[in-house]
Amino acid sequence: MTASRPRILVIDDEVQIHRFLQPALEAAGYEAIQAHTGAEGLKEIARKAPDAVVLDLGLPDLDGKEVLAKARAFYDGPIVILSARDKEIEKIDALDLGADDYVEKPFGVGELLARLRVALRHRLLRQGAEPMVTAGDLTIDLVKRLVTRAGQAVRMSPKEYDLLAQLVQGHGKVVTHRQLLTAVWGPAHVEDVQYLRVFVAQLRGKIEPDPSTPSLITTEPGVGYRWLG
Repeated sequence: MTASRPRILVIDDEVQIHRFLQPALEAAGYEAIQAHTGAEGLKEIARKAPDAVVLDLGLPDLDGKEVLAKARAFYDGPIVILSARDKEIEKIDALDLGADDYVEKPFGVGELLARLRVALRHRLLRQGAEPMVTAGDLTIDLVKRLVTRAGQAVRMSPKEYDLLAQLVQGHGKVVTHRQLLTAVWGPAHVEDVQYLRVFVAQLRGKIEPDPSTPSLITTEPGVGYRWLG
């Protein structure tokens, strides 16, 4: 069983775009989240960071480039611009502001999905993580959010998977309690270290060859955890 599907936030004021994109994204294995204004989109990104954002430049309340600039102040995930504006300067401005790619309206859904897949892979590579990580008979597909052992899917909750992904993307470095709690549960939970310990124990029970002597997720006492797979 997979963990939660990758969340794609679509910020666009056109109802027909959402009606068109939502089933296409869901059929491709994503969870489609809707926002119809720039302010609503920024609020959604801050509430729970999506895996990627599809952002229209022509929004009713804020210019899409302003939304992009504001989002980049606190969000490092892929942002693919979607717009009817065909001026080259608009594309350049959006890319300079931190967009990962640009798709013009009207567009083919196949093209948009392909650009999303590429943006997601590039983000993982920028973070120093491989899209596919193996440790013995354990395989973690960071693009598909799928964990398998000896070819069989490992059943885990979305939070367990998010925790595992944060550790794996630490690339052998210590990831502190605060970093893990902020990334997985949000800044309001930075003191919930005991809560983190419970989830680490659950995760070890599912992926460690011998949970009593962890070899994949090791503890750095008083500091955090390290992935050694």
